[in-house]
Amino acid sequence: MRCEGFGCSEVAPDGSKIVGCDTVYAVNKEHFLQNWIPIKKADELLNILNLYELPHAVDIVLTGGEPLIYANDEIFIEFLEKLHTKGHRITFETNGSIGVDFTKYPIFKECIFALSVKLSNSNEPYRKRVSPDVIYSLATYSKDAFFKFSIDAESINLALEDEIEDITCHAPKTKIYCMPLGGNKTEVEKNTEPLIEFCKAKGYNFSDRLHIRVWDANKGV
Repeated sequence: MRCEGFGCSEVAPDGSKIVGCDTVYAVNKEHFLQNWIPIKKADELLNILNLYELPHAVDIVLTGGEPLIYANDEIFIEFLEKLHTKGHRITFETNGSIGVDFTKYPIFKECIFALSVKLSNSNEPYRKRVSPDVIYSLATYSKDAFFKFSIDAESINLALEDEIEDITCHAPKTKIYCMPLGGNKTEVEKNTEPLIEFCKAKGYNFSDRLHIRVWDANKGV
């Protein structure tokens, strides 16, 4: 998904300004592929943890782009299994459009899924962003799951609650979090207070975008 409705932008190595989500550099192959690092074995991913002084077991959050595009990759499955064996808790931040095979790869039953299903403010078509069977499966067969919607102040209106309910009805017992949209600190600040008031009124949970507040749009920090 391109999610160009989010209005975030990134300058590519060739100087082009690319509009999309706040991680467009992890999605756009045309302009950013030269910055991607190919992985040939699971230990190459595990070695990333050695760059930090970490306790024995930590929370590992796999975000994107869309991490579940690798859901059937044997190297990726081995990586997940080794993380689990080491005691790490694994959470996927997924847009909820790609399913996983819980029978073939039971490691997914040990994972948590943050279902960041895209709303209409992403400018993605409904049939592309909402996959009822996938949402139900991820919420039902995983260790745990919750919805997490990215919302800007302009999208907070009477129709927003209906839009959220249209998605969450496919996993009605799953908690709902709302997070302010924004690829930088200024945008997050602008969208935060209206969203908090919306959550208070509707009984949803508020989820901050803390990494943006602390590090703004900086990467690798």
